[in-house]
Amino acid sequence: MYKVGFITLGCKVNIYESNALKNELMANGLEVSDDLDNCDVYIINTCSVTNMADAKSRKMIHKAIKLNPKAVICVMGCYVQTNDESKNIDGVDILVGNGNKKEVVKQILFKLENPRSPKYINILDILNTTEYEPLGVTTYDHTRAFVKIEDGCENFCTYCIIPYARGPVRCKKSDDVINELKRITDQGYLEVVLAGIHTGRYLDGDTNLSKLIKRILIEVPKLKRLRLSSIEINEVDDDFIEIMRNNKVIANHLHLPLQSGSDLVLSKMERKYDTSFFLNKINKIREARPDISITTDIIVGFPYESDEEFSKSKDFISKVNFSKLHVFPYSKRKGTKAVLMPQVNDTLKKQRTLELIDLSKKLEHDYAMKFLNQKLDLIVEQKHDEGLMLGHTSNFLQVILPYDASKIGQLVNVEITEVIDDKIYGKIIEKM
Repeated sequence: MYKVGFITLGCKVNIYESNALKNELMANGLEVSDDLDNCDVYIINTCSVTNMADAKSRKMIHKAIKLNPKAVICVMGCYVQTNDESKNIDGVDILVGNGNKKEVVKQILFKLENPRSPKYINILDILNTTEYEPLGVTTYDHTRAFVKIEDGCENFCTYCIIPYARGPVRCKKSDDVINELKRITDQGYLEVVLAGIHTGRYLDGDTNLSKLIKRILIEVPKLKRLRLSSIEINEVDDDFIEIMRNNKVIANHLHLPLQSGSDLVLSKMERKYDTSFFLNKINKIREARPDISITTDIIVGFPYESDEEFSKSKDFISKVNFSKLHVFPYSKRKGTKAVLMPQVNDTLKKQRTLELIDLSKKLEHDYAMKFLNQKLDLIVEQKHDEGLMLGHTSNFLQVILPYDASKIGQLVNVEITEVIDDKIYGKIIEKM
């Protein structure tokens, strides 16, 4: 039996797509292994969101080649789609971009039977791709299952390469989403994350994201927790907020990318909101869910971010009072508008990045402390260290608990007992 090793980089959509291919490979009699030593096939599902992601993708490709120079090497995804240099990497046998990853399994099987066949390259004109690729997952690696409902982005923010990597918005049929969720919950999964490149743009006929969620809540009764991977603030409509107000199956957590707290910088990024709009929407959300966890992405050192604009951004972040920041120093991406803008020097970027990481640690700690001695629901996910296990609450607090094998994968009630630096400890209780 041939042994296949996966290296998956980047977002939840990549995780989902890799899972779909794992399922198909196993259905064709191949073994998928977490042990990367001595595999017959390596599949590297790449990311290209930043220059660092590109570099990591290249590093993982070379790592796979070095692990077994005789193995079939398949490279796919965003790095392939946006970097012509990927075609010239020695040792790669199969090269597939986005929108056609269903080709991967067929080409791997062919290459295993025909090892002397030439390199296979299949990279679509992604900007003119209109069909949603129906990859489906039947089994999942984790307690929390991901369901991809959408692909592509049409925002074309001035810093971002992803529209060029993923193409225009394409969506999974709502009936297919419902059927997949039913299969997942029939297998015993309690939490599902709806994932996409631009999830808030979901549309199937007249079914937008809010209507899809309403259908899920009615038609998938075994689902205990529904989470969104990310959504843009201008796509959180009143209908969605009302669903959150009235149904606790929706996780008490939203990831809402801000990118900057400076209106000048937001305009140069060509984001679709200003800080006033953002804050007003946050206030509406918190009126419906007062203790909700709101996390965000921040880009540091974007062109036109002077000391004054950075100070405004930092003040606004504190004003919103996020529960966590994902901080990224701005990375120039060839082919985007921001490359031609005046750049902030790297020293300032590093300094500002560290400042916001420190702020994030404070925000995380302060948010966690609100729940000290409070009782929350939690899905136990995995064993942690010796004698410990961990899981996440609805509001996405990662809690460490005393180990009990019978509770893995279960929805339990916990009391938060300690918050020490960035670690949260709790104990299981019988009743809320």
